[in-house]
Amino acid sequence: MFKRFWLWLGRFLGRTLLVLLVVGLAGWGIAEAYYSWKFSGPVASEEQIPADEAGYTAGIIEDAIRVVEQHRDNTRVLRDAHAKAHGCVKAEVTVRADLEETLRHGVLSEPGKSWQAWMRLSNGNAYPQFDRARDARGMAIKLLDVPGGKLLANPRHAREQDLVMFNHPAFFVRDVAEYQSNFAAQADGKKALAFFPSWDPRSWEIRHLAIALKTLSPAPNSPVETTYNSIAPFKLGPHNIKYRVTPTPENCPSYAIPKPNTNLPNFLRSSLYQQLSLDRMPACFALQVQRQNPDYYMPIEDPSVEWDERVSPFETVADIRLPAQDFDSAEQNLFCDNLSFNPWHALPEHRPIGGINRLRKAVYEAISVYRHDRNAVQAQ
Repeated sequence: MFKRFWLWLGRFLGRTLLVLLVVGLAGWGIAEAYYSWKFSGPVASEEQIPADEAGYTAGIIEDAIRVVEQHRDNTRVLRDAHAKAHGCVKAEVTVRADLEETLRHGVLSEPGKSWQAWMRLSNGNAYPQFDRARDARGMAIKLLDVPGGKLLANPRHAREQDLVMFNHPAFFVRDVAEYQSNFAAQADGKKALAFFPSWDPRSWEIRHLAIALKTLSPAPNSPVETTYNSIAPFKLGPHNIKYRVTPTPENCPSYAIPKPNTNLPNFLRSSLYQQLSLDRMPACFALQVQRQNPDYYMPIEDPSVEWDERVSPFETVADIRLPAQDFDSAEQNLFCDNLSFNPWHALPEHRPIGGINRLRKAVYEAISVYRHDRNAVQAQ
């Protein structure tokens, strides 16, 4: 009797697993077909601004102020994202001498030109946490003494060109409307609702949840060992581009970053300090751009879509060097905290485009003003 039962149970489980496998493969095939159809070109090469975007933006600013107040450090108001810096360091950005003529625009217009800059390296969370926690990592660059009229008429930033990036090639929302829903849920402490806003499966954002989970990655050994992406698109003269900064250790003297003690809460700062300040070894990167080909699915308004490098490879336009330096002082850390980065601190030739960048223009400026006003300091 028991033998017959076990035989029956084995057949039942085997058939059940087979059915589940078939259903799973069918679902995978349908999903592949759907996304192949959905994510197919051509796409627009100009911005397409939804009529209700301004209303969503106002709501996001209110939620962002709630977040910075929730995460206030004693009496000091922190950033609403990338609150914890590993350091602000001096950098030199040099335009490639052999840069293709069609890419010579804005700060890249003069081959061989070197710009002095500040670089801020950070964790992505709105509240400082241990570096070993899974998180996004950020890089912001501020080129200095850049002549010409800027997109924001703020005299404190009249000579600056900012680049803002983090270490994943896609964003976890598609547009401002979804960002408002997602961010409001997080501000309310209801993270489960960020990607599942209702019981209706049609409102679930499974793909975007997967992107968010990939974004929350383990920490590198050092903040100079990872690639940082603009996520959203920008102009480069007549081109629509995305940019990234990727390590190029081959352009620097040979150096092996010592294995960090990941139990230390600030080991990424320690790694940066070890290389630049103690061992006096520079770090090198390449600034690269990827041009949009609108014949393929390379959308401007959806930063959750990674542009295909097989269609449009990245092209190196400048080299970045972090020289050996001392940066971890109380005065420089305070200076770093007061620095304000905004992709709209830019020449018209580098105008940010797409919904997430339009959102940044309003939110970054509003939060920067609020934060510096609450902290009783002037933005740097």
